[in-house]
Amino acid sequence: MPSPSLLAVLTPFEADYFFPEPLLTELRTLAPDFRQLDPTGLSPTAFAESLASANPDVLLASWKTPLLPAALPPRLRYVCYLAGSIKALVARAHLERGLLLTNWGGSISRVVAECALLHTLTCLRRATLWTFAMHQKGAWKNGPTDAASLFERRVGIHGFGPVAREFVRLIRPFNCTVTVFAPDVDSAYERAYGIKRAASLETLFADSDVLVELAPLIPATTGLIGEKLLRLLPPGAAFVNVGRGAVVNEAALVAVAREGKIQFGLDVFTQEPLAPDHPLRGLSNVFLTPHFAGPTIDRYPDATAQALRNLRAFTQGLPLEAIITPEVYDRST
Repeated sequence: MPSPSLLAVLTPFEADYFFPEPLLTELRTLAPDFRQLDPTGLSPTAFAESLASANPDVLLASWKTPLLPAALPPRLRYVCYLAGSIKALVARAHLERGLLLTNWGGSISRVVAECALLHTLTCLRRATLWTFAMHQKGAWKNGPTDAASLFERRVGIHGFGPVAREFVRLIRPFNCTVTVFAPDVDSAYERAYGIKRAASLETLFADSDVLVELAPLIPATTGLIGEKLLRLLPPGAAFVNVGRGAVVNEAALVAVAREGKIQFGLDVFTQEPLAPDHPLRGLSNVFLTPHFAGPTIDRYPDATAQALRNLRAFTQGLPLEAIITPEVYDRST
């Protein structure tokens, strides 16, 4: 296959952090007919005109790339998306007409799993309570605390995608019993990852000291986690969500959190950014982070490495990683 023409739509920030040298040079080497477009301030019409004028074989896109126009340039065959959620970039109709699309797939999963572990340990050690108390009240422990360890704990995971699998790997040294509720988990998964399947979502919550929420946000899961499930967690348990905020009924979450019996570690929310006066703020049993589970800025090149592998494979007519089919599109957030 002749070297394809490539248009990289990247802001200066995206270019600097996804493609530090020598990665940018490697990208240019892959496509001698290489052009770069900064989408900052471009209207949808202006972007569509720029895309049509470039008429590339391959489009390299990222967070700030505008939604692709309905009518694509005639030569465009492949969109290599550096990020994750693709519905703000590509319509299902594009895929139905044969456009090839990949995203960052599992390249950032270990970093998101690392953040889930941070939230888990923070909850078990009651770090938010002690941070407030020591910074604001000059506090010190007065006898034993109710902090807990992750060693030998019962860990439940709702959903079993790439992040959940990396999380299982991360917590292996803690010798936890890991139970999973996900529709695609079978006996082969149990053997491969050393997990067991929960009979129901209710059983998963009732039998977990730590519950990590990682289910995809689809119509069937929107608002699925409510007061009934949250109240099944044993007193002192931790509920961690680094997946999708809207999987949880936020009013129910607030109601249970205010009771103080459960620890919460939350990186994602129904409405973002989290309102300054949101009732979750200021609760000593709630650890909050601003949707930064992954990738951290130093790990952006992990996504770049996968993108470069895919671009090389495309030029050689080889299979690609993390292809978004119409079916995958429908299951995506």
